[in-house]
Amino acid sequence: MKTIATLKTALIAAFIIGISLGVVAGRAWAASTTGAVEARQIRWSELVPEGWDPFAIMREKNKERGAALLSDADPRMLQVMREMREIWDNAPVNEAMDGAVVKLPGYVVPLEEAGGAIKEFLLVPYFGACIHSPPPPANQIVHVVPAKPARGLRSMDVVWVSGKLHAKRQDSYMGKSGYHMDAFRIETYVAPPQ
Repeated sequence: MKTIATLKTALIAAFIIGISLGVVAGRAWAASTTGAVEARQIRWSELVPEGWDPFAIMREKNKERGAALLSDADPRMLQVMREMREIWDNAPVNEAMDGAVVKLPGYVVPLEEAGGAIKEFLLVPYFGACIHSPPPPANQIVHVVPAKPARGLRSMDVVWVSGKLHAKRQDSYMGKSGYHMDAFRIETYVAPPQ
C-alpha cells in the first residue's frame, strides 16, 4: 500500500511539475491560469455567420458588370482577385462566438517569437494558408496569444488551441484575422474519436 501511495504522490508531483514547465502529454502546453473552465470543441464552420457566401457576392458583381468566366490571362481578372481579397479581408464574424471558451484545431503560422518560444501566432484551418497560399477569409483566421510563450511549436504544426475567443479584427503581415484568442492550452493535434 505504501508503494502505491508513494507512486501516486510521485505521479501527481510529476504532473504538477510538468504543467509548470509547460510540458504535459507530449508537446502539450498549458498556462497555470486555466482554472476549471472546460473549452467547448468547435468546427471552423461555426466561426462563419449563417448565410455568408463570398462567392454569391462575386457572382452578383459579375452579373452587374456583364462578365462571364474570365481566363487568368484576362486583364480584368486582377481586378476580380482584388475584389475577392477585399471581401475575404472584411469577412463578417459570428458574433455569437464572442467571449466563448472554445477548443479549435488548426495550423500554426508564427507571428512573434522570442527565445525559442512563440509569443503569438495565427491559427488557420488548412495547411499552407498565409504562407504558401493567400490567406483565407478573416473569419477563418484566429490571432492567438498564449498566456505564456509556447515552446516546441513550428510553422504549420497541427495543434488544438483552447482559450477565450473574441470577435476582434487584427491585421498582421501574414493576414487579417477576424478573431483573437487568449489561449490557455495548446496541444498536439490528435483526431477526435469517430
